[in-house]
Amino acid sequence: MGLEHLKDIGAIIDDLDAMGRLVRIKSEVDINLDLAGIAAEFERGPRAVLFENVKGQDAPVLIGLYWSRELLGALMRTPERKLPALVSKHIQKWQIDPVAPVVLDDGPVREVTEKDVDVTTLPVPVHATKDGGAYFDAAMVITRDPDTGVRNASIQRFQVIDKDTLAVNIDSGRHLELYLAKARAKGEHLAFTLNVGIGPGFHFASSAPAEAAPPEKDELGIASEFHGEPVELVASDLSDSEMVAHAMYGLECELLSDEEHMEGPFAEVTGCYAAHALRGKVKVKRIHRRKKPIMQTILPGTEVHNSVGLLGEANVLNLLKLQVPGVKDVFFTHGGCGFYGAVVQITQTRAGWAKQAILAAFAAFPPLKSVTVVDDDVNIYDPTDVEWAMTTRMDADKGIMIFRDIFGHGLNPSFPNYLGNKVGYDATQPFPHRPEFERATMKKMSLDGLEIVTPDIGAPKD
Repeated sequence: MGLEHLKDIGAIIDDLDAMGRLVRIKSEVDINLDLAGIAAEFERGPRAVLFENVKGQDAPVLIGLYWSRELLGALMRTPERKLPALVSKHIQKWQIDPVAPVVLDDGPVREVTEKDVDVTTLPVPVHATKDGGAYFDAAMVITRDPDTGVRNASIQRFQVIDKDTLAVNIDSGRHLELYLAKARAKGEHLAFTLNVGIGPGFHFASSAPAEAAPPEKDELGIASEFHGEPVELVASDLSDSEMVAHAMYGLECELLSDEEHMEGPFAEVTGCYAAHALRGKVKVKRIHRRKKPIMQTILPGTEVHNSVGLLGEANVLNLLKLQVPGVKDVFFTHGGCGFYGAVVQITQTRAGWAKQAILAAFAAFPPLKSVTVVDDDVNIYDPTDVEWAMTTRMDADKGIMIFRDIFGHGLNPSFPNYLGNKVGYDATQPFPHRPEFERATMKKMSLDGLEIVTPDIGAPKD
């Protein structure tokens, strides 16, 4: 099998199952808190989870597609450490030679059109204990620029309010915010489709940073690069915003330009709750679905760290390599929510470049709050190794850079109104290198051919 399975959640489930990377929960599970609570016991593991018997529902629920880079790498036929480079390659290819989506006459998502619109009947989970309600948190928005007609893809959180009403949080600076402003200026609502149960290429296309994907370009072309073929869409009934042909559910919606609704709380990428506040109001006009749909959701936390972090890493790595000599790799740490903390690995060629890398990283990905730069003998994926560099190589007087009152990410509670302070750590050794900072090493040896007795570990004797 090549990569054709990536466009269809059903094929993805079959692929995971064949690799032994799918846990099936066959017992009946309540979608209100219990489902997410059980899923949390498998978080960061090498398998996704399929809930086959959801109380009061006919459709199963898939969760965990993004909570392990090992799993994601296996699904995408790429070693996990090479995933950021793969993401970078696909985005660069799209920027130079984009592949346009193909609009089909029909597709699986239109197998059934519900007679009545009632979002409350769909298997949408309540995730965290203080969430304000059920949330779509892995569904992709497709809309068009009201002026230019260019498509935009994004993932926002949508709270289910009633049968035909959703409330949406729109991150500041996203293209969806710009499009809504344009629609409001025309005295119009913004039509869009909400696509549920989609492959990872769509997720990556939707999460591409604005610095890498300008508003004048159709981001769905990024998904074409991941899937190895043009994205397939089908027309909507009510607007020119198409649906993903192989999505499990397709909701035709309007984002109202003249009304808001209370939304939240919701457990966000920060591991904290986003506040209850007035936000965008959405009316659901039509629901399409597969004959046997599968709901897809993500668990707030590691799944977001990986899916968004890979995009951020790729963008920062691309830009840093252009601007700072010696930059080798970038990792968005899970302790930094996959969004706010980065570690940069550099081969020093002259003094000062490590600090330049800090400045460039903040410019390349504005949500970052902290950036740590280390030498090329430090494993940026190992927090113990990074801490070692900070405690043995960093000069606290010269190596800590504080930047005050800078734009950041509004979901981070330390950035109220998107404004806060950032910090950079130069944890590299002095340049030119001095012998007292040289790292001790052991002779590389193989265990092949050695007679070794390894006992089992048992309980202590009384």
